[in-house]
Amino acid sequence: MIRIVCALILFLASAAQAENIVLGMNHDEVKITANFDGSEILIFGAIKRDAPQAQGALGVIVTIVGPNERVKVRRKERKFGIWMNTDEIEVDAAPSFYAVATSMAWGDIISDTEDLRHRISIPRAIRAVDTRVTDTDLFNDALKRIRESQGKYGIYENGVILDQDTLFQTRIPMPANLTAGDYKTRIFLTRDRQVVSNFETVIDVRKVGIEEFLYTLAHEQPFLYALMSLAIAVVAGWGASAFFRMLRTQ
Repeated sequence: MIRIVCALILFLASAAQAENIVLGMNHDEVKITANFDGSEILIFGAIKRDAPQAQGALGVIVTIVGPNERVKVRRKERKFGIWMNTDEIEVDAAPSFYAVATSMAWGDIISDTEDLRHRISIPRAIRAVDTRVTDTDLFNDALKRIRESQGKYGIYENGVILDQDTLFQTRIPMPANLTAGDYKTRIFLTRDRQVVSNFETVIDVRKVGIEEFLYTLAHEQPFLYALMSLAIAVVAGWGASAFFRMLRTQ
């Protein structure tokens, strides 16, 4: 009986010290138009406490994850004096966009065990399962490097401003070549490299105007899209030919 009472007291004490995240964003949707050249999301919030602040180093991690997609990654090797594809794997789930911002250095804010549990870091978010090769990590690293160069993957250490262990904010850049869909936004609160609270919301990224029309037509009516593309190419070719004939006759 005494043990039960002690366990209940400890449970109530830990619940009273719970820290929760209150989140805000400058906008919760991104519209991709014909002249869209990228965006920047401002994420800000506060840490709500029901009791005095607990001891230990406090950290905030913010992640934005785009829709998953299957990706083929190939390895090239030089054979017979030319470069050729040798091995290939299909990454089962790779985020089309992934950004991570932290309030301190990565090694100081979260343990490897907690990272594995919540799949926060970029390598943890990429899942490559292929029995044909044994070094899938090399292919994952290659995919990560390629998408970092495209601005689709990024880790911003010390990119979260944490004020008096209560208020936080960060700005996440998003490139022009975004994939439409739901972008999951997660905020993790850590203390002594352990996750103590988390919050999740969604940013809606969608195409509008002519971009939406072409995207929908290409995916839902591919035959009509092909006919339209062919007609545009024929008209453009005929127009260019007529223009140059007119120039020659003058």
